[in-house]
Amino acid sequence: MADRSLEGMALPLEVRARLAELELELSEGDITQKGYEKKRSKLIGAYLPQPPTANGAAVVRCRLQHSEGAPRRMLHSGNIGVCDIREAAVRERAASTAGNRPLFYFRFGVDQALPPERRAPVTPSSSSRYHRRRSSGSRDERYRSDVHTEAVQAALAKHKERKMAVPMPSKRRSLVVQTSMDAYTPPDTSSGSEDEGSVQGDSQGTPTSSQGSINMEHWISQAIHGSTTSTTSSSSTQSGGSGAAHRLADVMAQTHIENHSAPPDVTTYTSEHSIQVERPQGSTTSRTAPKYGNAELMETGDGVPVSSRVSAKIQQLVNTLKRPKRPPLREFFVDDFEELLEVQQPDPNQPKPEGAQMLAMRGEQLGVVTNWPPSLEAALQRWGTISPKAPCLTTMDTNGKPLYILTYGKLWTRSMKVAYNILHKLGTKQEPMVRPGDRVALVFPNNDPAASMVAFYGCLLAEVVPVPIEVPLTRKDAGSQQIGFLLGSCGVTVALTSDACHKGLPKSPTGEIPQFKGWPKLLWFVTESKHLSKPPRDWFPHIKDANNDTAYIEYKTCKDGSVLGVTVTRIALLTHCQALTQACGYTEAETIVNVLDFKKDVGLWHGILTSVMNMMHVISIPYSLMKVNPLSWIQKVCQYKAKVACVKSRDMHWALVAHRDQRDINLSSLRMLIVADGANPWSISSCDAFLNVFQSKGLRQEVICPCASSPEALTVAIRRPTDDSNQPPGRGVLSMHGLTYGVIRVDSEEKLSVLTVQDVGLVMPGAIMCSVKPDGIPQLCRTDEIGELCVCAIATGTSYYGLSGMTKNTFEVFPVMSSGAPVSEYPFVRTGLLGFVGPGGLVFVVGKMDGLMVVSGRRHNADDIVATALAVEPMKFVYRGRIAVFSVTVLHDERIVIVAEQRPDSTEEDSFQWMSRVLQAIDSIHQVGVYCLALVPANTLPKTPLGGIHLSETKQLFLEGSLHPCNVLMCPHTCVTNLPKPRQKQPEIGPASVMVGNLVSGKRIAQASGRDLGQIEDNDQARKFLFLSEVLQWRAQTTPDHVLYTLLNCRGTIANSLTCVQLHKRAEKIAVMLMERGRLQDGDHVALVYPPGIDLIAAFYGCLYAGCVPITVRPPHPQNIATTLPTVKMIVEVSRSACLMTTQLICKLLRSREAAAAVDVRAWPPILDTDDLPKKRPAQIYKPSNPDTLAYLDFSVSTTGMLAGVKMSHAATSAFCRSIKLQCELYPSREVAICLDPYCGLGFVLWCLCSVYSGHQSILIPPSELETNPALWLLAVSQYKVRDTFCSYSVMELCTKGLGSQTESLKARGLDLSRVRTCVVVAEERPRIALTQSFSKLFKDLGLHPRAVSTSFGCRVNLAICLQGTSGPDPTTVYVDMRALRHDRVRLVERGSPHSLPLMESGKILPGVRIIIANPETKGPLGDSHLGEIWVHSAHNASGYFTIYGDESLQSDHFNSRLSFGDTQTVWARTGYLGFLRRTELTDANGERHDALYVVGALDEAMELRGMRYHPIDIETSVIRAHKSVTECAVFTWTNLLVVVVELDGSEQEALDLVPLVTNVVLEEHYLVVGVVVVVDIGVIPINSRGEKQRMHLRDGFLADQLDPIYVAYNM
Repeated sequence: MADRSLEGMALPLEVRARLAELELELSEGDITQKGYEKKRSKLIGAYLPQPPTANGAAVVRCRLQHSEGAPRRMLHSGNIGVCDIREAAVRERAASTAGNRPLFYFRFGVDQALPPERRAPVTPSSSSRYHRRRSSGSRDERYRSDVHTEAVQAALAKHKERKMAVPMPSKRRSLVVQTSMDAYTPPDTSSGSEDEGSVQGDSQGTPTSSQGSINMEHWISQAIHGSTTSTTSSSSTQSGGSGAAHRLADVMAQTHIENHSAPPDVTTYTSEHSIQVERPQGSTTSRTAPKYGNAELMETGDGVPVSSRVSAKIQQLVNTLKRPKRPPLREFFVDDFEELLEVQQPDPNQPKPEGAQMLAMRGEQLGVVTNWPPSLEAALQRWGTISPKAPCLTTMDTNGKPLYILTYGKLWTRSMKVAYNILHKLGTKQEPMVRPGDRVALVFPNNDPAASMVAFYGCLLAEVVPVPIEVPLTRKDAGSQQIGFLLGSCGVTVALTSDACHKGLPKSPTGEIPQFKGWPKLLWFVTESKHLSKPPRDWFPHIKDANNDTAYIEYKTCKDGSVLGVTVTRIALLTHCQALTQACGYTEAETIVNVLDFKKDVGLWHGILTSVMNMMHVISIPYSLMKVNPLSWIQKVCQYKAKVACVKSRDMHWALVAHRDQRDINLSSLRMLIVADGANPWSISSCDAFLNVFQSKGLRQEVICPCASSPEALTVAIRRPTDDSNQPPGRGVLSMHGLTYGVIRVDSEEKLSVLTVQDVGLVMPGAIMCSVKPDGIPQLCRTDEIGELCVCAIATGTSYYGLSGMTKNTFEVFPVMSSGAPVSEYPFVRTGLLGFVGPGGLVFVVGKMDGLMVVSGRRHNADDIVATALAVEPMKFVYRGRIAVFSVTVLHDERIVIVAEQRPDSTEEDSFQWMSRVLQAIDSIHQVGVYCLALVPANTLPKTPLGGIHLSETKQLFLEGSLHPCNVLMCPHTCVTNLPKPRQKQPEIGPASVMVGNLVSGKRIAQASGRDLGQIEDNDQARKFLFLSEVLQWRAQTTPDHVLYTLLNCRGTIANSLTCVQLHKRAEKIAVMLMERGRLQDGDHVALVYPPGIDLIAAFYGCLYAGCVPITVRPPHPQNIATTLPTVKMIVEVSRSACLMTTQLICKLLRSREAAAAVDVRAWPPILDTDDLPKKRPAQIYKPSNPDTLAYLDFSVSTTGMLAGVKMSHAATSAFCRSIKLQCELYPSREVAICLDPYCGLGFVLWCLCSVYSGHQSILIPPSELETNPALWLLAVSQYKVRDTFCSYSVMELCTKGLGSQTESLKARGLDLSRVRTCVVVAEERPRIALTQSFSKLFKDLGLHPRAVSTSFGCRVNLAICLQGTSGPDPTTVYVDMRALRHDRVRLVERGSPHSLPLMESGKILPGVRIIIANPETKGPLGDSHLGEIWVHSAHNASGYFTIYGDESLQSDHFNSRLSFGDTQTVWARTGYLGFLRRTELTDANGERHDALYVVGALDEAMELRGMRYHPIDIETSVIRAHKSVTECAVFTWTNLLVVVVELDGSEQEALDLVPLVTNVVLEEHYLVVGVVVVVDIGVIPINSRGEKQRMHLRDGFLADQLDPIYVAYNM
C-alpha cells in the first residue's frame, strides 16, 4: 500500500498514542518489522486518502531525483505525531524568514499542520525507508530528537555522494565476538544498509549487465586514480575473503545498477603507487600466483610480493587520504624550535556576536511569608511537635509496596536522638570525637532515604556538618578514591550509616571494615534507634536562627574526576528552600514523588529540605525499583494523587517504554513535573514524547517544568507551573555552527545542524543572573552570545571546602561591562552552565562547561556529539545511555574520543559500518573530526553509583590503555591539521667556503682519523708476513704447543681446543682433501657450512692452504629448515661455490627429506664431509702471488633484507688484524672471550683470524649455548680471568633478561667481573644505549666497571671502523635534539630536555682509518653540526661487492667515491650509515683532542616522511614506552604510510588498547600520523643473528598477509 505521510491526517489521539506505542515496541525489539507494518496499516487504514495516480507517482519520483544533491528533508510517517509537525513548522518558518533573521521562534501550542505546498513529498519507497531506519533499534531518548535524526540521515545521504573508502580493520578470529559464519563471509555488493542507497524508481529501468560492467570499469579506474568519487564501504572481513567485493560494495549505489554478479577483482593489478585496471585483450597468458594461506600473492613493480587483501586495503586507505584536507592554515607557532606546528587561525567568515551588551536579569522579590520558620531545624521542631502524625516520607521496597512511613514526629525525635549521640556518645566526656562545626560523612544506600534523612537532620540539630556520599561497594570503586580525598581534606573521622549498609560493607577476616583506597581512617557509627541511647529529659538541641555557619557539604565530581565539596551555609539553605517554595508554589501537606538521588542536587533540595519546611509528604522511589518497574513513579503519582513529581528525562523515557501495560493511568493530579536535567538541550525530546503519550492520560502541557541547577549555584532557574494553558513554553532553534563560535544564530540555510532548546523558566526569586564570556576576564556577553551563566543570590554555595584559590575563581566573580565597570558590588557564582537569557527573561541552557571540548578554537558540547552519534541508525549496535564522549589532548589540541558499549549480537561488519557513519554524521553536522571511536563489550564501562557512565574514569582507562575495546576506529589523518610544515631542503655548502680552510659556515669540516699505522713502533713479528697462512705456519714452527683456541660447551667445560701446530696440521689435511676429493683449482670458492666451533677455523685455513676462497655460511636450523635452508642455498649459489664443506651431521641434514621440501637438493655443489680427513700432507702450501688477491668472501644479510657479499683481499685481512691487535693490545700472553656468531663481519674476524695473527688465546663461546645456560659467557669470563671480551646485542639482552633476578646467586657462585677491562658489543647499528646501561647497572654488583662496556661499529664496506680499545678515553654520550636530527642537523641539548635523544659514541676509530662526513645526495663534505653519511678510507676496506650481477655503478659508488669538492683526490668507501663527528674535551693517547663518532642509523632504513628523515628505532622506542604490554616494535613505510607493528605480551583483549596509544605517542613525539597499526604475537618481528630487526622482511610478510596478526587497524 502507498504509505503516505500522516501529517495531513486528522488521526484521533488514541490512534496516535497506539502508533507511538507500536514505534516503541519495534525499537525495543518486542515486535518484528513485519508485525509492526501489519498492525500499523490496520490502525491507519481507515484514515488513509486514496493513493495517487500512476502519473502523480512518477512526477514525485522525478522531483526526488532532481533534488538528489540537496539535503532531503521529509517528515516521518507515523511518528509521535504532534511534536514533529511543530518541529517542522518551526523549521519551515525559519527558512521563510531567514532573510531578516529574528533571534527566536517561540512556538505556540496550536498544532498547525503545514500547508500542502510546503510539505516535502513522501514516496512509498522513501517513507518506508525512513521507517526501516527509525524503527531499527532503540536509542537513548534523552538525546533523541526526530528532527535531529532526520538531519543526520540527510547528512549521511549527502556524504553518500562523495563516499570515501574506509578500510575495515582485520581481526583474528579468536577476537571476534560474533562466531556465526556470516561474520566471515564478505557481504554482497549491494549497499551497506537499506537507507544508504539512493532513492530509485522503476522509471529508471534496469541497465543490462554489460552496460553495468562498463560503467563499473570506468568508475573503478576513476576511484583508483584518486578521484573524489571513491567509495566508503568496508574492506575485507576477518582472516578470510578478498578485499575486492568490499572495495566495490557501493558501486551499485553509485551507478544505479541492480546487478548482483560478482564484481571483477581489481586488486590483482596492484603496483606500488597506483592501480591500473587492465582489460584482457585477446588471449592473454595468465600465470597463477602462489597462495599464502588464503591471500593471493602478487608482486608490485619492484618485485615485492603483495597480498591482494592487505594491499587493497592500503590502497584504499591511500585513496581515502588523497581526499583534500581542510584548507591549509597560514600562520605557525614555534614549538621552541624550527619545527613549526600550525596554529589554528580564526576563520574570517566565522559568525561574531553583533547584539547589544546584555543586562543582568533580576528574579522576582523573595516575598517572605510571616509564618516561614527562622531556620530549617525550627521548621522540623514545629511540625514534629504540632503534627507528629503527619507523614513526612514514604519509602518503597523493590516490589513497589510502601516499606516504611516516616512521620514528622518520628523524624523529630529520632533526629534529636542522633544529635545527642553524635555529640555525647563518641569519644569521652573530656575529649568528644565530634564537636559542633566538625564534618561527618553520611553513607546511606539509595533505597534508604528515611535513615539518611534522620541522620541529616540529626547533624543539623547537633550543629555538625553532614557530607552525604555514595556507599563504597568495593575497595576499588570508580571514583571512590576521589571521594576519600574529599573526606580527608574535610577532616572527616566519623561516618554515619545504617545497620543494613554497615553489614553490607566489605569486611576483613577479623570483621573490621578495611580502609578504602584513598580514604581517611573512619569510625563507622550506626544511626538506627535501637543502637542509640536516649537523650536525658532535660537535653534539647540548641535551635538558632539561620546564620552563616556551614549547614552541609555537597560533593561534586569535576571533568577530570576529582571530587570537590561545595559548602552551603545555613542561611543559604533556608533562603534556597524559601525561593523554591515561592517558585514552585509549594503548600503544606502536598504530596511529592521523588525519583532523584536524595543525597545531592534537586533530589536533596526538594525531597529532603524544602519538603520539611512545608510539611510535605515525599514518596521516594529508589533506583532499584525503577530498574525493576520503570512505571513505578507514575503509578505512585496516581495512587497518592501527587501534586508534584521530581524526575530526570531518563525516567520519562523509561515510562514511555513501559506504559503500554497500564490502562488506568491518570496524571491530572500533577500540577508540576520537575525535570531535573531539563537544562540539557536534549531533554526536550523526552519532554515532548512524554507529553504526547500521556496527554490522553490527563497530563497538561504546562505541568512540565524543566529546571537548571548546579552544585555551586544550587537552583539556577526553574519553569513556574502556570494554570494558563495558552502560555506555551519558549523554544529556540539554533544553528550548531554558530554555537561552536559561542554565537546565537537561528538555524541557517543548511538546516542539518540545529539545536532545539527549551527554556528552563525564569531566574530564581531574589537572584540576579547574567552570562559572562567562558574564558578570560568575566566580561558580560552580548545578547546574541553564549556565555557561562552566573548568579548573585543568598541561596548559593559559598566555597569549595579547603580550596581558596578555586573558590575565588568560582564563588567570587565580579562580572564587568564592556566599559570595565563591575555589574554589581556583590560577587556572582559561576554555575558551570552555558546559555543565554532570551526574550521575556527566559533562561536557555545549551550545555555545560564540563562537557565543553575546544577543538581548533571551536567549542563543541559532548552532549551534542552524543546526540548525533545516537541519531545514526540503525542503533541496534550500541546501548543507549552507555556512550561517553570526552576529549584528550594530543599535539597541542583537544581531540574528540567517543566510547560506546556494543551490543553482543552485532557483527563486526555492522559495528564498523555504524562507526564510519557516525564519523560522517559528526563531520557533517558539527564540522569536527572524531579522533577515536571505540566500542567496548556490553557492561564494561565504569559506572557511577546511579548507573550512568563514569566519564573521567573511562577517560583514564582510555589513556592508560586498559579500556579493552572490541572495535576501534582512529581518524588522525582527518583530525590532526596542525602538523609542522613539510621540510624544504637547505642549499648546501659550496666550494668557496671550503677554500677558507677547514671551516664550513663557521664550523669545522667533520673529519677524523685513528692513529697513523706508519708511526706506531711495535715489535710485531707477524708484520713480516703478508699472508695469514704464512703467519700460521710460522707460529706452528716457533710456538707449536701454544693454545690458540678453546671452545666451551653449555656446561662451561672445555669441549675442544687447538694449539698452533694442531691447527696447522688439520688445515694441511683439509687442503689435501680439497685438492684430491674436490679436485679444486686455486681461486675456486668453497662454502663452509659449520656450527660455531673449531672445525670452522680449521676448514678456513685449509682453504687458504689450498689456494681456495672460503665463504663462511651459517648452517640451517634443524627445527626450522624451511626458512633457514633457502638462505644457505642462496649464499652458496650467489658466491659461485664450487664445493661445500661441512660436518657429517649437517651433510645428512642437507640431503634430508625436509631439506628436499625446502630447496632442490640435487642442485647442491659437491659436498665434502670433513669428519674423516685424509692422513697425508699436501705437496706444498699455496702462496698467493699478490697481496691484493682475494682471501675470503664475507656474506651477510643486511637489515633491509639485502644479501651482500664483500671481497676481502689478503692485504686488507692482514691490515685488519694488525689494526685490531694495536687497538686492543693483543699479545700471545692474553686471553680473550668471544661470544659471537662467527659467520660475517667483525665476529668472524675475531673468531677465526685475530688469534692466528696476534697469538692470543681465544675462548670461544657459541651464543646458541646461552639459550640453555644464560650465565655461561659471564661465568667463563670470570673463571678465565679474562680482561677483554666481545659479545653481540642478542647475547647482552639474553643476559640482562635471563639473569636479572639471579645476581645474588651468581655472586654466591663466585662470579667476579672486576677484571674485565673492555666488554665490546659488536654491532652494525646505532649503539643501544638503554641495553648497555641496564647491563652495566645489573652486573655492577658483580664487579663490572661501568666504563668497561662499549660498542664497535662496522658495515659492509669496512667490517670494523670503530672499536673501543684498551687505552684512550672512555666512550662519551651526548644528547641531541631529535627534531633537529630530522632536518639532518645536530643540535646538542641538556640531558632530560624535551625531544632529547641520547647517543653513545661507537668506540674509538681504529688505527689507519680516516673518516669524513659527507652529504649523501651532493657528496660534499659537511660541517660537524650536520648529520651526514659516514665515509671511510682505510687499508682494510673491502675491495668490492661480490655479486653475480656485477652492478658496476653500485660498486664504484660504494667503494670508490670521491668528494664533489674539497679533497677530491682521496678515494672513500661509503658506509651507508648516517652519523656525525664531535670533537670532545678528552685527549687521545697521542695528546690530541679526541674526535668521537656517533652513528645515528642506516641510510637504507631511514624513512623520508613529510620531507624529514626519521630513523625507525626512534619511533620504535617511543612506541615500546607507550604501553606495558608492548614488548617489541618495528616500523616501516608503505606508499607514504607509516606502518607500526607491535608485539603484544598480554591477552588478545588488550590488542585494541594499543591502537590509540601508539597513534598518540607517535603524533606527540614525532609529529607523524600512523597509517596502519598491526598487533602481532611475540616473536613475529624477524631478528637476525646480530639481534637487528629485519624490517623489510617484516614488510614483505605483512604485505603477503603472512603475519597472522591479532588485529590490524587502518587509521583514517
